[in-house]
Amino acid sequence: MKTVYFECAMGAAGDMLMGALYELCPVKEKFLDDMNRLLPGVTLAAEPVRRQGIAGTHMRVLIHGREEGDGQGHEHGHGHHHAHHHHEHRSLADIEAMINAFPLPQPVLENAGKTYTHIAQAESAAHGVDTGEVHFHEVGTLDAVMDVTGVCYLLYLLAPEAVCASAVTVGSGTVRTAHGLLPVPAPATARLLTGVPVTAGDIQAELCTPTGAALLRTFVGNWGPMPDGVIQGCGHGCGTKDFPRANCLRAFLIDSSVRAETPNDAVTELKANIDDMTGEALGYAMDRLLEAGALDVSCTPVYMKKNRPGVVLTCLCRPADGDRLAAEMLRHTSTFGVRRTDCARYTMAVSSETVETAYGPISRKAGAGYGMSKSKPEYDAMARAARDRGIPLAVVRSAFDQAEQAK
Repeated sequence: MKTVYFECAMGAAGDMLMGALYELCPVKEKFLDDMNRLLPGVTLAAEPVRRQGIAGTHMRVLIHGREEGDGQGHEHGHGHHHAHHHHEHRSLADIEAMINAFPLPQPVLENAGKTYTHIAQAESAAHGVDTGEVHFHEVGTLDAVMDVTGVCYLLYLLAPEAVCASAVTVGSGTVRTAHGLLPVPAPATARLLTGVPVTAGDIQAELCTPTGAALLRTFVGNWGPMPDGVIQGCGHGCGTKDFPRANCLRAFLIDSSVRAETPNDAVTELKANIDDMTGEALGYAMDRLLEAGALDVSCTPVYMKKNRPGVVLTCLCRPADGDRLAAEMLRHTSTFGVRRTDCARYTMAVSSETVETAYGPISRKAGAGYGMSKSKPEYDAMARAARDRGIPLAVVRSAFDQAEQAK
């Protein structure tokens, strides 16, 4: 199984992800030619650089021969300012229209659009405005659009069956943005990284940008240590600023078809026995836990002391979120205690792709690992198609199966 693994020890930015993937790309000239046909006056160049003695690639986007904002745009190689440049501020609809006009394969445009939707939702929540009113500053610049599109295109060309990543080093301190001086990670970045393992690291700078976080969110199906397998390539994508350690992100191409059948992930199980809450109150507590970042929440009926019917409320979460979510369970339920079990678990590498059907695009979730693979259509996507057209769910499922067989 072909896996791309991102090592984010120095965070992640759009141009760094693109540089690392570019070094792995088997058709570099085709990639650059196609990218340089997207926007008039906008050119993408792969520049060989060295950071702390490590050779890598910095992807430079030039607009009419100059870097947008004269290289001050924070989104290009981290460590710079989120500056208020002299370009227009684009809405999500503006950017989607621009991307959808690009002459690139449909999955590339869909993933680029999905990445910007993630950013818009995070900006909307962080700044208290509707997604339609979000105006992109740094992440709406043409170089950021090229970064997002380039990463989506490179992953399309590499066609890995799974994309994984390490914990993300976010940095610390403050960063100057169009919204003023913000803490690191910036509020939108923090929202994009919800549910993602992170570390601050020892460098005072913004190491993970909103664009970098959104791209990881779009593609990464599994977080943790590098998967077992044979390394087939390693790419280095470099940022523009010099830090005490090499400012680069590494992307590994790994053949992980040979894997030992051992646990590859860690998860925490929180449990409480409850016999004195209504169904409505339990449902409310479950919703709050999911909103707070739980991976899964379930209720199992049991008989408790005095022959009372009750439930075992179980919350699965990342080990780092265990203390916080245990407090949420105590806050929103009647229990006086929560049991915690830290577990090793076996997880397949999960990826998502879109299948074109007679009733429109339906997303498909796929898992691979431990010598097997499986996939299924996403229920929400099928339900939406069925509801929009007033047809039974089974008809949409049948159309999905036919489209799969025709591939």
